[in-house]
Amino acid sequence: MSIKTKVALGVAFLFAAILTIGGIGLHYLHELAGDTQNIIRNNYETLQYTKRILALTNGSKAFSVDSIEQNILRQESNITEPGERELTIKLRSIFEKYRVAENDSIVLEQLRATALAIQDINLSAIIRKNEVAQATASRASTYVVIILSVFAILAFTFIVNFPGYVANPIIQLTNSIKSIADKNYEERLHFDRKDEFEELAQAFNRMAEKLDEYEHSNLARVIFEKRRIEAIINRMTDPVLGLDERKKIVFANDQALAFLNIPKEQLVGRYAPDVAVENDLLRNLIREGPTKDTESNIIKIVLDGKENYFSKENITVQYIPTGEKNVAIIGQVLLLKNVTPYKELDLAKTNFIATISHELKTPIASLQMCTKLLRDKRVGELNSEQGSITETMLDEINRLSKITHELLDLAQVETGNIKLNIRSVSPREIIEYAQAAIKFQAERKRVAITVDIAESVDNVHADMDKTTWVLINLLTNAIRYSPEGGEIILRCHRQQNAIVFSVQDFGSGIEAKFKNRLFEKFFQVPGTPSGTGLGLSISKEFIESQGGKITVESDLGKGSLFAFELSV
Repeated sequence: MSIKTKVALGVAFLFAAILTIGGIGLHYLHELAGDTQNIIRNNYETLQYTKRILALTNGSKAFSVDSIEQNILRQESNITEPGERELTIKLRSIFEKYRVAENDSIVLEQLRATALAIQDINLSAIIRKNEVAQATASRASTYVVIILSVFAILAFTFIVNFPGYVANPIIQLTNSIKSIADKNYEERLHFDRKDEFEELAQAFNRMAEKLDEYEHSNLARVIFEKRRIEAIINRMTDPVLGLDERKKIVFANDQALAFLNIPKEQLVGRYAPDVAVENDLLRNLIREGPTKDTESNIIKIVLDGKENYFSKENITVQYIPTGEKNVAIIGQVLLLKNVTPYKELDLAKTNFIATISHELKTPIASLQMCTKLLRDKRVGELNSEQGSITETMLDEINRLSKITHELLDLAQVETGNIKLNIRSVSPREIIEYAQAAIKFQAERKRVAITVDIAESVDNVHADMDKTTWVLINLLTNAIRYSPEGGEIILRCHRQQNAIVFSVQDFGSGIEAKFKNRLFEKFFQVPGTPSGTGLGLSISKEFIESQGGKITVESDLGKGSLFAFELSV
C-alpha cells in the first residue's frame, strides 16, 4: 500500500469519525425533538381543551355550550393515550345530557369529573414521556461519550504515530545521505514497508553500491598509480623528498633515505621540522629563504669519504580546486641533484685560470718593460710610425695585464680564498686613491668628475685595497659609457649605520631586461664597448664579502647609478 493511500485512509478515518459522532448526535437530537413535539401536540393540547371545558362549566350555560362543543370536538380528534378514548366518549355522552338538562348539577359534576380524568391521563402521559425523553438524552450522552472516547483514542494514536511513520524514514534517509557524503559508501537502508519508502531505500542502496564500487575501483587505480610513482621515484638516482601542506613528510626515495641516513619508518609521516631538530642535513633542506643565488642552493656533504655537492630545488605543488579561482598549495617536493662532477670541473677551471693567469704575469711584465724601453729616448729615437706601434703595443699589453689581474681576482673569489684586511678606513682616502687612478682616463675623454662628500661621513670597516678596486672599476665603467665632455658625480654620504658610495653617469643607460644580469660573470650588455664582463661580478663579491651590498639604478637614455654601502 502506497503512502498516498495510507494518508488518504487516515484522513478518511478522521472524516468518518466526525460523521459518525455528528450522525449519532443528530439522531438523538431528532428523537428528543420528536418526544417534545409529541408531548406538546398530544398531551399539552388536550390539557388546554379540558382546562377550557372546566372553565366554561363555571359560567352561563347558554354561552358555554357551543364553546364546550368546540373543545370536545378538538379533543375527539386528539386522542393519543390509553383510556383516553373511553373517557372522551363518556365526555360526549355526558355533554349531550348536559345540553338537554335543566341546571342538573349532577350531570355538570360528571362532566367536570370526566374532563379532569382526561386531564389526569395526559398529565401522567406527560410525566411518563418526560422520563422517556430524559432516558433518551442520557442514553444519547452515554453513546456519544463512548464513541467520542473511542474515536479520540484512535485519533490520538493516529496523530502520535503517523508523523513518525512518515518522518522516521526521512530522518534515516537524511543520516544515510550524510554518511554517503562522508564517503561511507557501505551505508545501507532497510525499510520493510511495501510502500514508496521501500522503493526509495532500494534505489538508495543501489546508488551506494555503485558509489562503493566506483570508490574501490578508483582507490585501486589510485593505489596502482601511487605505487608506480613510488617505483619511478625510487629509481631516480637523485634524492627526492615530498612534503604536504602541513610539512609532514609523505614520501622519500631510497637515495634520500641514504642521503639523510634515516630509516623510512622514522621519516615518512613525521613532521619535517621535528625530524630536522635531530638531523642537520634535513634542517638545511627545509630551510626557507631566497633561492635566486645558485651558490646558496649548493649543499656539500661527505659520502663514502668523498666530498659531494648537491644543488637543491624546492618545487611548490599547487592546484586550482574545481569551481574556484584561488590557487591552493598542497605541498612541496625537494629535489637534490648531484653536481659534484660539475663542481670538480669548475674547480679545475678555476685552478687552471689561476695558474695560467699567474704564469702570464711574468711575461706580461717583461713585455711592459721592453715596450717602455723601446719608448725611452735613451735607447734610441723612434720615428712616428714606430712610436704609434709601440703605443698600441703598450695599450694592448696594459689591457692584457688588466685581464690577467681580473682573472686572478676571479679565481680568488671562486675558490673562496678572498683575503681581507678589514680596518677602519677613511672614505675620503678611498675616493682620493680612486680619483688618482682614473685621472688620466678621465682627462683623455674630457669627462669631469664631481665629488660630493658629506661632512657627516665616518670611517668605514673595510679592506682598503679591495674597496678602492671596486670604486675604480665603477668609475672606469662610468667613463667608458659617458659621452665626450660628459660628467660623472661621485657621492659619499651616511645612511643609518652605513656609508654609501655612489657613481652616477649620464650615458646611454641600461635596458631593464639586462639589469638583473649585470653582476653575472662574463656578461656584457649587447652593443656596449668590449670588456671582460668580470669587473662587476668581482666587485659584487668583494663588497658582499665585507658585509655590504651593491646596487644599480638605470634608465635607458638617462644614464646609470651604481652604489655600494659598507658598515661604519
